[in-house]
Amino acid sequence: MKPFIDLQAQYRNIKEEILICINDILESSHYILGKNVKSFEEEIKSYLSVADAIGVASGTDALHLALRAFNIGKGDEVITTPFTFFATVEAILYVGAKPVFVDIDEKTFNIDSSKIEDKITPHTKAIIPVHIFGYPADMIKINQIAKNYGLKIIEDAAQAFGARIGNKKAGSFGDIGCFSFYPSKNLGCFGDGGMVVTNDLEIAQKIRVLRNHGSPGRYIHETVGLNSRLDEIQAGVLRIKLKHLDEYNEQRRKKAELYTKYLSNIVITPEEQNNFYHVYHIYSILSQYRETIKETLLRHDIPSVVYYPIPLHLQKALSFLGYKEGDFPVAEEISKDILSLPIYPELPDEEVYEISQIILRCLQDS
Repeated sequence: MKPFIDLQAQYRNIKEEILICINDILESSHYILGKNVKSFEEEIKSYLSVADAIGVASGTDALHLALRAFNIGKGDEVITTPFTFFATVEAILYVGAKPVFVDIDEKTFNIDSSKIEDKITPHTKAIIPVHIFGYPADMIKINQIAKNYGLKIIEDAAQAFGARIGNKKAGSFGDIGCFSFYPSKNLGCFGDGGMVVTNDLEIAQKIRVLRNHGSPGRYIHETVGLNSRLDEIQAGVLRIKLKHLDEYNEQRRKKAELYTKYLSNIVITPEEQNNFYHVYHIYSILSQYRETIKETLLRHDIPSVVYYPIPLHLQKALSFLGYKEGDFPVAEEISKDILSLPIYPELPDEEVYEISQIILRCLQDS
């Protein structure tokens, strides 16, 4: 079976640099909140043009801490999308708030900004737009809505490191931006890791305290926080990968362009609005023959993945929210037809062509 994402290919290209870095950290015996974390935070600040960046243990924790920093909790509502990974909603539930879903745009798969205002109530405190698959949400309009209603914006940019609208990068539009460095992400470490970014230095300090057991100083605890610290080894690995990130994202975009060139006449392929820079964490097509395509690819030892087969409002774990089938028809329809194809920077162009040809032949025979 060919890989859906070949992490070994990326590692081989930077192996020597990675091993030197890890060895230096092991020799130093300084593993938590050391110089690599501090340097990585500074480098992220520069890359995203934000005032502060705080390394945390995961993307989920980044969202959780962001909500905590704004004192969002029981009785509050947070607007988000039903078409995202479960962690987006988990973070809202962790603080005792209520997730309120808004359907998605059928072309971008992001939250439909034209439908957000209808869901705002006196209990609404924040909006969490998700830059799904590496494509930025409509942040210009979402920011305006938030300003009009006095709401906080927490960007879930877990899949979108390096994505941008114009020259402004995903994660830097809202009050807080949250990132995941899970290994398969565009900027991925060798385990779990995350980052919170903000232009509000007071909020940044609050998150720094919260991530470290509520402690601003050794054995002093101002509040009950979390143990959510990005470790030195992960920070060291991420510093090396960050230097290559723009190149990696450009390579992803080239693979996506090839897929679209080969497949756009027979399936629905991703669209990219003018001035939006998609980084293709995931490349997804839409077809009513999804299962046929998936089975055909599998017979050729090519994996494909369905992101996401069940929208969040229909997940058993969230049944207590009272949503039902038909509440968000666009998300439900997309979930029935979507299929994600292998994409990563080192994916050979010939394999993109091969995968595309298998799909073309499959659908011509259907």
